[in-house]
Formats: sequence, C-alpha cells, structure tokens
Amino acid sequence: MSKERRSQTDEGVGDEVNQDRFVGGRDLTRGDDRSYGLLSRAVRGSSDFLGPHGALILTLLPGAAIVAAMTAAFARVYESVIQADGVAGLDHPALAAGKNLRSPALDLIVTAYAYIGDTVGILILALTATISLTIKRRTWTPAILIVVAGTGSLLMTIAGKRLLGRTRPDFQDAVPPFDYSASFPSGHSLNSIVIVGIIAYLIVLRLKTALSRCLTVSVAAAFAVTIGLSGVYLGHHWLTDVLAAWTLGAAWLALVITAHSLYLTVRKQRPVTE
Repeated sequence: MSKERRSQTDEGVGDEVNQDRFVGGRDLTRGDDRSYGLLSRAVRGSSDFLGPHGALILTLLPGAAIVAAMTAAFARVYESVIQADGVAGLDHPALAAGKNLRSPALDLIVTAYAYIGDTVGILILALTATISLTIKRRTWTPAILIVVAGTGSLLMTIAGKRLLGRTRPDFQDAVPPFDYSASFPSGHSLNSIVIVGIIAYLIVLRLKTALSRCLTVSVAAAFAVTIGLSGVYLGHHWLTDVLAAWTLGAAWLALVITAHSLYLTVRKQRPVTE
C-alpha cells in the first residue's frame, strides 16, 4: 500500500498514536512483562502483511476464541454450582428483595430503563458512538473495537444460553413484558458492560483530567450495574445470571483493550506514514 493511499485511508493516525497512548501519564504501549513483548512482536510481524488495522482484527480473533472457550467452561462450572446450591443461594433472596421494592410507578420506570440495555437500545448506542468517534478521530479504530467487542458479547450470550438453557424466574414473579429465552447469562448485563465499557475506554483515552476520567468510568460502571440489577428487580433474571455476565463481559473487555494496546505499540514503533 502506497504512502499516499495509507495517509488517505487513516488520516487520523498521528493523533491516534500520540493521544491514545497515555492515560494519566501512563504509556499503554510500554508493557513491562516478557509476554507482552512477545505479543507485540507477533502483532508487528503480522502488520507488515495485513496493515495495522488488519493486525488488530487478527489479534482479536484468538481473544474471541479464548472467551468462547471460557464461556463454555464457565457454563459447566456454573451448572455445578447451581446443582450444589452454592452461589445460587443468593438468587431467591435477591428476587424476593426486588419484589418487595416494586410499585406500579417504579415498575414502569425500571422497565423503560431496562429497554436501554435491550438489543435495540444497545445497538443504537453502539452505532451512535461508532459513527461519532470514527468521524471525529478520522480513523477506523473505534469502529473496529466497538463492532468486534459487541459481536463477541453477542456470541457469548448466544453460546451461554444454548449451553446451559437455564430457566428464568416464574412469570408470576416477573414484571411484563416477559422474555422466553434462556436466563443464563444476562444479555443485558453482558452487552452493557462490554459496549459501554469500550465506549468509555475510548473516551477516557482523550480526556485530560483525572476527574473527567473518573466521572466517565463511574457513569459507565453505574450504567452496567443498574442495567444488570434491573433484570433482577423485574424478575427477568436470577442474580447469578447477572454476576456471571459481568464476569464474562469484564474478561472480554480486558482482552479487547489489551489488543488495542498492542495495536498502539505497533503504530508507535512503525508509523503508517513512514
């Protein structure tokens, strides 16, 4: 690919490397352990053939495979826990606590709020953030990260539901409208922590003050937590469905962020305009 064409297809690369590398003085491209160095060299080698964005996508593929395997393993362990009535002992008390808080007005408010974390709501949020960040930064990186993160989250949700097929709380204990899919994991919780998490991460990279970064992370975390708990309140999910979704989502989000850090390392060492 020629210098001119590369410049046209990724006009914002200079700002991307210089501004996204540092968060509160910490350089994301400086991995201290040996494994990070090996990974960065592998990604740098693949970028020679695929380009930096191609290398970014290639880096995420093994991560997706790892998370898929982790979802399967998590489902099996989770099933054993359910049968042993370990952590699942939290489920019925949590549902009872949610039912005690219900009122017609609060049910309406929480139901409306939960729609934000539903498939349509989270898709609108993801598309809006993708278009906005991609145009503003003049690079495809935000689009790649958000799309891949969201796709992985969706696949994890589908895999978990099919592997375990856990039954939701009884409809008599739930607030309509009812959901007829399997209960584990909570798709609302999983998609919320991944999509909102990666959007918050991309925003934090460009914020200059510690206060603004803390506020952004706090808002994202509060959204993920309240969306998850709304499902318990409404009787649409067991608490352990939500806890499992948060765990899986956080693991996948960490892998996506690590892949982006490796991508920035390659861009810093071998800029596109050279």
